[in-house]
Amino acid sequence: MTAHPPNIDPATPERQWILTRTFDAPRELVWKAWTDPIHMAKWWGPRVFTNPVCEMDVRPGGKFRIVMRGPAGDEYPFKGEFLEVEAPRWLVYTNDCSEHGEQWLNMVYPDRDRSQPPPTAITEVTFDDVGRKTRLSICMTFDSQITRERHVQIGMYHGWSDSLDALAELVASPEEKIFLQV
Repeated sequence: MTAHPPNIDPATPERQWILTRTFDAPRELVWKAWTDPIHMAKWWGPRVFTNPVCEMDVRPGGKFRIVMRGPAGDEYPFKGEFLEVEAPRWLVYTNDCSEHGEQWLNMVYPDRDRSQPPPTAITEVTFDDVGRKTRLSICMTFDSQITRERHVQIGMYHGWSDSLDALAELVASPEEKIFLQV
């Protein structure tokens, strides 16, 4: 991974959260698992969650919406817009959690102006070839350092870690490899 993906200002590292993972699968396979809503619904979110809604229009200006459902039935819908898409190498999209419940919004944005939607984050995902493997780099940029810290405090790392573990299992599954082949 480069120090910062191309569209991220290196002067804002305090607002960024970066995670890198290498998958034992070709880049095109990991890309398809990330950009096909049928497959994304299988791996997205913490292990104990399901995704009853996963809609994606993967193109610049295209929208997505995912509803994560917890084991107690609580739902965490979020949506966004794809700003940049360069298959199979690069995705940039917004993260809009304004549909999350009031309790979650109060934890992350306790001082927000309730007449305005909460700020969105920008997520950049790169898919790099590393031999026969894929290095996935995720860089999220938040509106402030405090917002970033609050996301980390409520379990963002755990959620992403669970998601990427499930993605690794999905792209390693012989049945899914056949279905996902490009």
